Amino acid sequence: MSGETYGDERRDMAASGRPLALVTGAGRSAGIATSVVVDLARTGWDVAFTYWTPYDARMQWGGEPGAPENLRKQVASLGARAHAIEADLSDPVVPAQLFDSVERELGNVTALALCHCESVDSGLLDTTVESFDLHFAVNARASWLLIREYGLRFRGEHGSGRIVSLTSDHTAGNLPYGASKGAMDRITLAAARELAHLGVTCNAVNPGPTDTGWMTEEQRADMARSAPLGRLGVPQDCANLVSFLCSTEGGWINGQLLQSDGGLG
Repeated sequence: MSGETYGDERRDMAASGRPLALVTGAGRSAGIATSVVVDLARTGWDVAFTYWTPYDARMQWGGEPGAPENLRKQVASLGARAHAIEADLSDPVVPAQLFDSVERELGNVTALALCHCESVDSGLLDTTVESFDLHFAVNARASWLLIREYGLRFRGEHGSGRIVSLTSDHTAGNLPYGASKGAMDRITLAAARELAHLGVTCNAVNPGPTDTGWMTEEQRADMARSAPLGRLGVPQDCANLVSFLCSTEGGWINGQLLQSDGGLG
């Protein structure tokens, strides 16, 4: 490690003594990304996070005004620095701009947690070209561009870097979401090899059906009955694993697609 790089890393850590994580998709208090942000802050990280209000506004759960600011305050209450950025990840110029903003405000990113998504139910026969392209732009292309920016800019200590992406095994009835998440899996697993020289671990996590407000009462009951452990997954279940993968203790897990669904799969 050069003296200049070491100096940059020390400056990044100087403000708080904490490493920095960037988490995407934290626009709702009930979402997985929000639990990931809070859990990382609780376990010693400063956290920057993104949200995209227009996506939540057009989904069945609707927008949640004030949620990003409330999350920022919650992170600060845990003794961590926080930075919230509204980001349209369907725009290919946004990932680089996002890293510019985070580096300017908080410093160099050590962990990248990709929790954002485009997810609209449709199948083989009724998916539109526009919807298909948007799913791949947000779920696959943006993930690639974010991972690429991370790899180009990473200057942390060898072995400290972490990338975790959230995936899904949906197929029938959820074609563009499942297909684009499958592409994201391959991008993440490729990064485990291609960023190995930096000492960065890269893993994908499939949290299975998680109760974040999108299910009907009937769906909740049906899924709970079919789950081996007799309950649905909750956002904290996934956050626990993401925090572990980002920790020093999780540093030997690399290049994996992890099923973390309570045995439902």
